[in-house]
Amino acid sequence: MRLALLGCGTVGSEVVRLLHTQAADLAARIGAPLEIAGIAVRRVGRDRGDLPVDPALFTTDPLGLIKRDDVDVVVEVVGGIEPARSWLVEALRAGKSVVTANKALLAEDGAALHDAAAEGGADLYYEASVAGAIPLLRPLRESLHGDRINRVTGIVNGTTNFILSAMDATGAGFAEALDEATELGYAEADPTADVEGFDAAAKAAILASLAFHTRVTAADVHREGITEVTVADMASAKAMGCTIKLLCIAARGTDAAGRETVSVRVHPAMIPLTHPLASVGDAFNAVFVEAEAAGQLMFYGRGAGGAPTASAVLGDVVAVARNRLAGAYAASESAYADLAVRPMGEALTRYHISLDVVDRPGVLQAVAGVFARHDVSIATVRQGPAGGGPAGRGEDADLVIVTHVAPDAALAATVRELRGLDIVRSVASVLRVEGGA
Repeated sequence: MRLALLGCGTVGSEVVRLLHTQAADLAARIGAPLEIAGIAVRRVGRDRGDLPVDPALFTTDPLGLIKRDDVDVVVEVVGGIEPARSWLVEALRAGKSVVTANKALLAEDGAALHDAAAEGGADLYYEASVAGAIPLLRPLRESLHGDRINRVTGIVNGTTNFILSAMDATGAGFAEALDEATELGYAEADPTADVEGFDAAAKAAILASLAFHTRVTAADVHREGITEVTVADMASAKAMGCTIKLLCIAARGTDAAGRETVSVRVHPAMIPLTHPLASVGDAFNAVFVEAEAAGQLMFYGRGAGGAPTASAVLGDVVAVARNRLAGAYAASESAYADLAVRPMGEALTRYHISLDVVDRPGVLQAVAGVFARHDVSIATVRQGPAGGGPAGRGEDADLVIVTHVAPDAALAATVRELRGLDIVRSVASVLRVEGGA
């Protein structure tokens, strides 16, 4: 069984090493040995240390490698949209199975890959695209195929989880925690994809597509990052018995006409310390699945890194290689439900709102009136002097309000009106609250 490997960076190098060190076991599991037919890279002459591979296997012609008759499986760990999309479509249409870790491509145009796989009668596997080595996508795709999944909530980005965990544990600000994450190698030199939620949004789209049998793209996902989370937010969360996590949330629901829909969003949120995801710290990932028959399931582990990701890649390689030897292939995709994606404004959420207000009689009543006008029910109110200073001096005061569940559009409209009140000096922060009553 011969493989074409596209990319030989952090993940690709680990794939090569595991193919070498576990060659006998892999051959026994598959029923035939795995061999590397070629490795497509940008620069053939680059020093790759003690990588156990014949230098003659390297090529700068990925398309030529893919088209070779002796290639059975194409493994793509390059990333990006193009030219990866063109390469994989070419391979799948030619009947060659594909294993990819390319979350961005799957989230933007997974439909093109699935259609090409169906056309060519080939396998498309992508366990490594979400949550690294955690066995997650195959349980959604196969093990839970006889069940009905209602909600998927996850921490799927290790960089942001490390930053928020550090802020919670040490009281550090966002910039300081990001610097630490960069020094330890958890954050890229340009951390935008992580801290602004793009990475998590791509993974949320893939999870929603599998869970709800519906094609969901990254463009369908409401996305917010963590750059606005403050030390004060962390302190307020602790006072409520909560912590703050960047969550991806995909859930079933119904629209105003009673039709079934899905909601897919990524944003920071407060969750109670009693929630299973609250204890997920450092750069770990975890996904909490709620299904009708199976109940609540938790998947936890390292969500990134060369070796964990390579482990997931090779798991897929074993599966597709065994299928090829048996003359079979798995169903490309299950998108029969074709549910509409609900706009963020219709999603049901709770808000935690911190206001800096004028400290005088009638302020609380005026603020409560704004919530009432938008049909948003207040769950709790906490009031104190601005900045936590001494009370009774006629200065500004802090109001911290937590709402009951309401449509996100109503909550957003409430915040907009609050910003326009002359008694509100500023809306210091707005965070959603998840996982509680």
